[in-house]
Amino acid sequence: MRRNMDLVRKILMRIEDSRSGWAEQPFGIEGFTREEVAYHAQIMMEDGLIEGVDVTTMHSRGREVLPRALTWKGHEFLDLARDQKRWNQAKAIVGKIGSAPISVWMKVLNDLVLKELGVAS
Repeated sequence: MRRNMDLVRKILMRIEDSRSGWAEQPFGIEGFTREEVAYHAQIMMEDGLIEGVDVTTMHSRGREVLPRALTWKGHEFLDLARDQKRWNQAKAIVGKIGSAPISVWMKVLNDLVLKELGVAS
């Protein structure tokens, strides 16, 4: 399965929308399968964007991960990625090379924020 950065962003936004700070269950993202959301939640946990619980059993068809909360890093990424115009600009920049690690996404988004603020990067 390929990483989908739009889904990563949507997962972060969905968790952030919770009044309690905890992801509401059942957790899903419209337009994406349970498997896609679980896979992305797993890799987001691995990189420290979210906290979650792996509930995979031997009867599971794939990874089963329940997102729980944003981490500091998740908030940082979302602060950079929340604005739709900025997100679209970042996607266009990264799209020139196909895909990129999260560190490159953060750098591109950060540079766009600094440009908006009129601060040289």
